[in-house]
Parts: sequence; structure tokens; C-alpha cells
Amino acid sequence: MDLGLKGRRAIVCAASKGLGRGVAEALAAEGVDLVICARGTETLDATAAAIRAATGAQVSAIACDITTPEGRSKVLAACPEPDILVNNAGGPPPGTFAAYTLDDWRKAVEGNMLTPIALIQAVIPAMVRRKFGRIVNITSSSVKHPIAALELSNGARAGLTGAVAALARQVVRHNVTINNVLPGWHDTDRIRTSMGARAATSGKAYEDYIAAALAETPANRMGTPAEFGATCAYLCSAQAGYITGQSLLVDGGAYPGTL
Repeated sequence: MDLGLKGRRAIVCAASKGLGRGVAEALAAEGVDLVICARGTETLDATAAAIRAATGAQVSAIACDITTPEGRSKVLAACPEPDILVNNAGGPPPGTFAAYTLDDWRKAVEGNMLTPIALIQAVIPAMVRRKFGRIVNITSSSVKHPIAALELSNGARAGLTGAVAALARQVVRHNVTINNVLPGWHDTDRIRTSMGARAATSGKAYEDYIAAALAETPANRMGTPAEFGATCAYLCSAQAGYITGQSLLVDGGAYPGTL
């Protein structure tokens, strides 16, 4: 399917690896020119070069901390009026509710709620004016199914979901959509590191812990960044203009609810 995106421009946050890179690769394959950002210069530049070589897309790499005003200014200077915005950021560290400080909560909200909101505020007026815009917020399956020890992420990401819900329904008449994609376990460095730490805490071998965890997922495997990227690319497509305000689980059936 031709997604109707050739020549569009996109900002993809935290795109040097993992799910962000999967989205960037999927969009570039559809002819989208990219501005990608992440904190680490070396990995980001290597990703940009690989995407250019594979797709021929124009890719600008901006090394910055997108959770800061300075970082957002750099990215928006490189692409002030994107057609597509993909908000993405690593989650806050795990812990226990009693041990979290108010500063921990502030950092979580700043990174996983206020930063996406700031970027949405910056880009949405031009999207409305041009009658095309696609905004995808990569959040977490914990929005639908809260995860113990990840309360900082649970709260901040759920807050973002609620914050944009009404806006998504206000701007869709201008062919601007806002949706959230909620990943479960995907084969990324972050998940592998997290699972390794949990295995060590449990006293189990890493391979045994992974096998037991995946046995609880109906798909019996992790998702891939490429699968995830393709899902996000469709939500950015010309054909997806009637989908807005939704929170789409991409978790291999792990969420046990019917809605």
C-alpha cells in the first residue's frame, strides 16, 4: 500500500535506536524526509547514515536533549513545520512508590508528558493551516495496564493521553490527527537491559526469565522495531485521516481486556 507520504517531513524523537529508529526507518521507506534526534551523537549519526543509504531519504540528525527547551529549539529550527510528529522518550527509572521524591515525579512528567505537549503546541498551528498533520505519541502498554514499580511512567504517560484527548477531536476536522501507540515488549536494548535486571533480582538465569515472561504473552515472542514502525507509519498515512484520539496497543495480545 502506498501510504501517500512521499515528500512529507517528519520529526521523530529518540530515533537513534529501538522503537524510534523503527518508526524513522518505516517513514523514510515511504519517502518521508526526516529530522531525527537523540542524546548520543555517534549512534544518532550512524542511524541517520544507515537510513539515508537504505532509502535515499533526506535525514537530518540533531543531537540534543529533547526534554529541554534548548533541545526542542534545535529540532524545531531544523524542521519548524513538520507534517508528522512522533513523540518518543525513554521512560523514567523503576522504583517503589514510597521511595519516589517529588523531584522524581517532576522529571517524569517533564520528560513523558510536558515535552510532547510542548512539541505538539509548537507544530499543530501550521498543520491545521495546511490541512494535514499526523501526531503519534509513543507511550506504553502501562497506560492501559499499569505496571508495578513503573508508577512514574504509568502516571506521566497516562497524563499525556488525557491531555491530548480533547484536542485530537478538535483538530481532526482539519485533517490533523493525534493518536497514541502503546508498546508492550519489543526486542530493544532498553527491554533487554530491563529484563536482565529483573532476572538478576529474581535469581533466575536471563534466558529462563525471558522464556517464562514470554510464555505469558499470547504471541509468545517480543515484537520487533520494524513491526512497530510499520504500525506508526500507517497512523501517519493519508489513509488514516479518520483515526484520531485512539490509544492502540501493540503488545502481542498481552493486555487481557476486551476494550
